[in-house]
Amino acid sequence: MSYKIANFTCSAFIALALLLLPTATKANSEQAIAQANYLELNNLLLKGKQYVEKQNYDRALKTYEKAASLDRQNSQIFSGIGYVQTLRTEYDAAAKAYQQAIALSPDDPKLYYALGFCLGNAGENAKAAVAYEKAIELEPDNIQNHLGLGVVLLREKEYDRAVETYNHILAIAPDNEQAYSVVSRLLIEQDKSPQAISLIQKAIQQYPQLADLQIQLATALLSKNDFTSALKVLKIAKQNDPYDHSIYLRTGDVLYQQQKFDAALIEYQQASRLKLNSAEAIEGIGKVYLAKQNYIRSTSEFRRLTTIAANNPSGYRYLGISLRARKRYDEAIAAFNQALKLYKSAGNTQEADKVAVFIDELNGKLNQN
Repeated sequence: MSYKIANFTCSAFIALALLLLPTATKANSEQAIAQANYLELNNLLLKGKQYVEKQNYDRALKTYEKAASLDRQNSQIFSGIGYVQTLRTEYDAAAKAYQQAIALSPDDPKLYYALGFCLGNAGENAKAAVAYEKAIELEPDNIQNHLGLGVVLLREKEYDRAVETYNHILAIAPDNEQAYSVVSRLLIEQDKSPQAISLIQKAIQQYPQLADLQIQLATALLSKNDFTSALKVLKIAKQNDPYDHSIYLRTGDVLYQQQKFDAALIEYQQASRLKLNSAEAIEGIGKVYLAKQNYIRSTSEFRRLTTIAANNPSGYRYLGISLRARKRYDEAIAAFNQALKLYKSAGNTQEADKVAVFIDELNGKLNQN
């Protein structure tokens, strides 16, 4: 009897083992596949990183895309694709990749910052602002999030929001020179010179060696017609950075407005030496010669300006004025017509109307002859 029971027990155990064998084999197989995929995925991510380091972005992209085919739920893979596309300056594709990464990791502020950067570079500034604002919401003390927002707001010409953003940057990082520079420029553009002057003076106390801040202070002082103070500030700026051509340009502008034409010419010429083919410097030189009624020299300078800056309407306008003074009316009309075309193209109807008057006057002179 005991033998039969033992035999039955053994048979039952064998039957159970045979029944369970396929399941165990299937589980082991699935585990082996998962492990193989995991190892391949890690290998692909490592290779992708290596390709990026070697600046082989096409291979890196293909590698990350292959990794994505193995794991569609890994935000880091799509973030990697976005990063590579950013390096390739394919900002639309990069933005799409970062959006996929955000869908998988919606609380990662770095992904929103990266999305904002890509959208901004793709010209989608309003959408970029939304992305940066989300990054700020998740990581309010990261200065880069605020700086990114400030940039796209400036591009959108949302100056009030931009000033608010940069003031917030200064509250977080009171030593951020970029914020001082941007806010002061905005205040000057908004005809808020007293606030701009106060802010720049505060910044100069922290960064007395920065010539750019002194140039901005001089610009703000100029808007109040405080020529003497502007020249003093620009003199200090020259001491801090004697090779910055823009300092000499601004000094030339101040002296030109004071009708100190010989002194202004020296400054513009020095600016031109420090930065060859500077359109602003050439225009300044031409305007000085025009004011001194040296029309041959002014014509020469403005012709040079139209060669260097072919899409600058003021160069053609000044050239027309110089040629008109020399009674070379046909050439003057041709120059004015080009200026008119460029002003209209830029949507500057005020200057276009002025040039149109010049053309009508010269056509009248030619008809009289």
